[in-house]
Amino acid sequence: MIRIRPMTTADLPLGMRLKQQAGWNQTLADWQRILQLEPEGCFVAEYAGQPVGTATTCLFDSVAWIAMVLVDEPFRGRGIGSRLMEHVLDYLNHRQVSTIRLDATPLGRRVYQKLGFVCQYDLTRWEGMLPAAASALPDGLTLGQLLPEQFEEFCALDRLVTGTNRRRLLEKLFAEAPTRFGIVRRSELVLGYWASRPGAKATQIGPVLAHAPHFAGEVIRAAVSAFAGQYVFIDIPVVNLAAAAQAAQWLKPQRNLTRMYRGRPVADRTELLCASFGPEKG
Repeated sequence: MIRIRPMTTADLPLGMRLKQQAGWNQTLADWQRILQLEPEGCFVAEYAGQPVGTATTCLFDSVAWIAMVLVDEPFRGRGIGSRLMEHVLDYLNHRQVSTIRLDATPLGRRVYQKLGFVCQYDLTRWEGMLPAAASALPDGLTLGQLLPEQFEEFCALDRLVTGTNRRRLLEKLFAEAPTRFGIVRRSELVLGYWASRPGAKATQIGPVLAHAPHFAGEVIRAAVSAFAGQYVFIDIPVVNLAAAAQAAQWLKPQRNLTRMYRGRPVADRTELLCASFGPEKG
């Protein structure tokens, strides 16, 4: 009665409906990007012929991310989510990835632990309307647009911080909206970089990356300043106290997410990860 099949562009309205039902932040552009990045690794669950669930993957060399595991509310409790996850794991095992990662909600954490996922660390989602005062930066701190010739530096730092080659994701985001990438300086010294994307409920700020741990607070402070007057989400590792302290000046914690893995662990440099891209790609 449960059938899993590949997702197509015709299923994007289903994805939008399910994410809206769950209260998530993704837009149609996010769903399109997810499908374009891994067209063979995105799936739909059908129950008695009716599409009722989704799950997506994205491969970065030997590291894979699982996201958008959603089941229509009236059909929950029938094993659909479990079947989706089994199918996704079979797909990734066939692709011979060494690491599978995901960001779990508090509700999903126990489910993923039963499937062999291990908790790595928690992130707090900070949210709120940034006041006009957030645009003011301390003396010496400047924020500029990331230029094409600086894109390689951004990718190199992202790979160092995440232990993952996410270049094809970053290239796609930069091609879509280069003005949503920035560079943070103190005088002529580059402290770090940030990116963002629009959401259905809030602008998602991330990834935000610092070149050194003692730059983390300044980098997140500068990134936040670009969005004064906007409602934002920022997912910050709990252990990055400097970044969290800056967010706490303007925003409130919404909930915690747990970064989990199965297989070979990949260690994020959480002291340099001021904000995650988001649950879809870590």
